Amino acid sequence: MFSKDATWMRTARIAVPLGIAALALAGCAGGSSDGSGDSASSSKVAAVIKGLDNPFFQAMESGINETAETDGVDVTVQAAADIGDTTGQADKLTTLAGQDFGCFVVNPISGTNLVQALSQVATAGKTIVNIDSPIDADAAKTANLEIATYIGTDNEAAGGKAGDFVLEQVEAGSEVAIIGGIAGDVTSGARVDGFKAAVGSDLDIIQESAADWKREVALTTATDIIAANPNVKAFFAANDDMGLGIVKAVENAGLTGQITVVSVDGNQDALESVEAGGLSATVAQYPFAIGQLGVQACEVAAAGGTLPAEIESPTALVTEAEAADAIAAFPQPFAPFENPLEDELAK
Repeated sequence: MFSKDATWMRTARIAVPLGIAALALAGCAGGSSDGSGDSASSSKVAAVIKGLDNPFFQAMESGINETAETDGVDVTVQAAADIGDTTGQADKLTTLAGQDFGCFVVNPISGTNLVQALSQVATAGKTIVNIDSPIDADAAKTANLEIATYIGTDNEAAGGKAGDFVLEQVEAGSEVAIIGGIAGDVTSGARVDGFKAAVGSDLDIIQESAADWKREVALTTATDIIAANPNVKAFFAANDDMGLGIVKAVENAGLTGQITVVSVDGNQDALESVEAGGLSATVAQYPFAIGQLGVQACEVAAAGGTLPAEIESPTALVTEAEAADAIAAFPQPFAPFENPLEDELAK
């Protein structure tokens, strides 16, 4: 899907003319939410994302807002209070669902917490674009939700990239540990599964723990693992915040440079840690691009275009060699990326 022969800025900044977008959104959204048929009321986009206390979602918000400004799209962004604010996030969406938006971009905290609110959106015939974290398929089916497209990282592939990197850094048979997010979380599970599949039986996974996506929890967990397993040679963390907690544990143990630490996200603080020799690498998954593609999917729907059922957002392994370029480009992708919506946007 993605080509390294095209540049991100060339492919991602194609805008649907404002007049066309507004008229088309009215058509695809099935009219205004109050049944008045006011086309202007259907030309607006609402985005509900996870908490802005995490830099990943700050970058996602930037992608949404900058794309809307560039492409002439009227967008309103609401965010949860934090990563655990499932009820608050749902309440925000419920409020927006009763207003004059024609397309909804949603980044749910869990697979089900936005389903009830989205049923109101679906009943009104409005477009639903699901980004980053997937809505549970069974719950969506039960609620008769039609998701126009899902946009997100191939999390298993991201974990695989981390595993391939660790294999290159440590000797066969080395002891490694895994620290995932919330136990049972689909995203964390996919990343961990991808990592395990990549390393196979070549490395000895001595422990797998959950640290709730939190840096301080990962710091404590990694400290305990290092103390109990003095021969551990590498850690994989399912997100950057936990990866940075592990880096601190390694530093506290006086083992910086001796234990490989790789995580997933590509947040700015993680990129800076990679450049400084803390994190060994991060698999950058470009939340800016996810937000950008979410808005552009609404544009495609507005113009009556065809959206694929799934759109894979780009990822790239960032080591010390790429860190400076990644920091300079942040929050936009530093690696070439062919926008999968380019052809539809150009129509």
